[in-house]
Amino acid sequence: MTTAKDIMTTEVITLSPETDIVQAAKVLLDNGINGAPVVDGKGGLLGILCQSDLVVQQKRLPMPTIFTLLDSYITFTSSKQMEKQVRKIAALTVAEAMTPNPVTIKPDTELETIAGLMVDNHFHTLPVVAEGRLVGVIGKKDVLKTLLYAPKGH
Repeated sequence: MTTAKDIMTTEVITLSPETDIVQAAKVLLDNGINGAPVVDGKGGLLGILCQSDLVVQQKRLPMPTIFTLLDSYITFTSSKQMEKQVRKIAALTVAEAMTPNPVTIKPDTELETIAGLMVDNHFHTLPVVAEGRLVGVIGKKDVLKTLLYAPKGH
């Protein structure tokens, strides 16, 4: 059975939380990658920064939808959600724009589980962590490559 360690990229392009957001965008674009893990000085995973986290910066802040019902105000946009959007839109560093505590997999996670996570949750990049440290990443391209080497009739 194919596992994460069989298909993961071990030479990982990473970002530090202090990296300027414009520089981070350049790193993703120059390397043709959808996302990069954000690590501390010891290789510990802090979060992940994806292109979608950067695209948010081009978004206008939606105004909360409010209506009155029996003299009570009801809002459809939670203040927590609004706060999160404001932080991402105004982000200057990777730490402010990244998704903290991303879903991770272990080196022995099976291909079927990896594919399921990517499809069900719309993940493009999954960090591979062992003993609390980043050891690799798996992108959708890594999973697709397994099709090229799958036995015929499989």
